Amino acid sequence: MPGSDAAVLSSIVAQIEDLTRRVTELADSYGTTPDSAIAAELYAAERALVGAHRALDRAMRSMSG
Repeated sequence: MPGSDAAVLSSIVAQIEDLTRRVTELADSYGTTPDSAIAAELYAAERALVGAHRALDRAMRSMSG
């Protein structure tokens, strides 16, 4: 994998990790309120971000292998 591609993917993964953390914190804050439907949607977004992270990890492994 060219160094520039590795750097781009690494940056994207770091951003997804940050977004995942932020979405989780927000979802947790809604989990104990009457707006638990919002928490459910945020947790769904969290799961999608975790899936994106896994896909990017697989792509990085495929590029290096």
